[in-house]
Amino acid sequence: MSLEIERKFLVRDDRWRGQVAESGHLRQGYLANAPACSVRVRVAGHLAWLSVKGMQPGRVRDEFEYEIPGQDAEHMLAAFGGGTLVEKIRHRVPIGRHEFEVDEFLGANEGLVIAEIELDRPDEEFPRPPWLGDEVTDYARYYNFRLADAPFRGWPEALQRTVQQGQDANGGRR
Repeated sequence: MSLEIERKFLVRDDRWRGQVAESGHLRQGYLANAPACSVRVRVAGHLAWLSVKGMQPGRVRDEFEYEIPGQDAEHMLAAFGGGTLVEKIRHRVPIGRHEFEVDEFLGANEGLVIAEIELDRPDEEFPRPPWLGDEVTDYARYYNFRLADAPFRGWPEALQRTVQQGQDANGGRR
């Protein structure tokens, strides 16, 4: 088990693209979502993982992640993955000693771009590049497990436009 200390942000514009060090395609589906945790299968190329993430609010959550055979992952997604598969291109963007993961969503979530940063401590300072928009760490609508059930392209158009400008239009309402 490990603790995941993560912050999520909307993205204002494309200035991050010039800083990308690496990119890769991810597909993931959710086998279960319960009040206490979500169970996810993620596939990246020939690699796959089974993850259990705690649903406690805030920046710090329990996370268990195990590599599994790709064939097993594909079977689990086909047999048990309810909702929409979440697909994205994950771009790694190093800034100083930190690294942002900028997720550019595809399919039913196309148009949504979220930057995440994992930290060693909840109060850790980190750089805030000018392309970073509003923080949405505490807003469940931006979590992947929610995007599987309520994809971005189904959100009201006005909300989509505001989010694409890096702003959380609902003033933090979940």
